[in-house]
Amino acid sequence: MARPLVIAIDGPAAAGKGTLAKQLAAHYSLPYLDTGLLYRAVGRKAAAQGLDLDDPQAMEPLARDLDTGDIDEGALRGREAGELASRVAAHEGVRRALTAFQRDFADRPTGALLDGRDIGTVICPNADVKIFVVASAEVRARRRTDELNAKGRAVVYETILEEVRQRDDRDSNRAVAPLKPAEDAHLLDTSELSIEGVFREACRLIDAHIQT
Repeated sequence: MARPLVIAIDGPAAAGKGTLAKQLAAHYSLPYLDTGLLYRAVGRKAAAQGLDLDDPQAMEPLARDLDTGDIDEGALRGREAGELASRVAAHEGVRRALTAFQRDFADRPTGALLDGRDIGTVICPNADVKIFVVASAEVRARRRTDELNAKGRAVVYETILEEVRQRDDRDSNRAVAPLKPAEDAHLLDTSELSIEGVFREACRLIDAHIQT
């Protein structure tokens, strides 16, 4: 019997890791967890209660009490929820509280695929395959602008670009589990690739591991 396959997909906002992760999970029949939704859920609960998202003492209990009922993907999408997630994710207590949830998900007999920002470095350092998805800030800002405008949201590219850069800085320079590729991660630059092209390249990397 083949041992479970664990795949870690990491990368900054709007690099395309979520789209890729869903495709790969379906292709390899793996349970999938978008770990960013956990942080978005904590941020949404904090905002709804009028709490200070920059107060680690107030954020940690929300993370400890998070349950699956709080993870409503439809309500947790969007730029605002992403900004809330980035702020609460900077707190060590929040990350500690959510780490066990993620590791339990990964440690299942069926294998699993998780995407986020510290899967390959912190959550699943022994993952079979680690892919770090990147794209330039300009490309990611253009994707996000086009996506939001298509949904009827009137947003300005320059504003989105500044937000992307600020979030990159916050995620990459936080003291706890900063956004960075694991030493053994495969870098996958999606800037000039189509969605199908990204998927094919990721499958090539994973299949090469399976065949060894």
